[in-house]
Amino acid sequence: MNQALLENLARGAGSIASYAAVGVVLMVVGFYVIDLAVPGKLSHLIKAERNPNATLLATSGLAAVSLIVAASIWGSGGRLAEGLLATAAFGIVGIAVQTAAMVVFDRVVGISVRDLVKEPELQPGARLLAVTHLGIGLITAVAVI
Repeated sequence: MNQALLENLARGAGSIASYAAVGVVLMVVGFYVIDLAVPGKLSHLIKAERNPNATLLATSGLAAVSLIVAASIWGSGGRLAEGLLATAAFGIVGIAVQTAAMVVFDRVVGISVRDLVKEPELQPGARLLAVTHLGIGLITAVAVI
């Protein structure tokens, strides 16, 4: 096999692994930020109680972070170091804005994440906040590009 091809494949695989690692770290951070917003342990609400509201809020938050990570990779133009830094920075901004949106919806609109996750049935407010998470992720992702 051609040496240049092997080097290119190794460099590409290293880049993928680096972006994946930053993406996973951001998704874990996003999960724990949501965990701070809900009463009890988010993982317990999802695994043991099978709470659909907690699950929807967590999955939409993680999907939003994933959109931001993907856009950051796209916008990096192949510059790995700059791309990784931008991915981390924009991911943190996206998580912060999602958190702020949860607070705003609680205080201004009267939809409380804390109250939603106490409900055993899927609530319309959880759907609204989930779409808000995705919207914020999409807006941030497009701003990155």
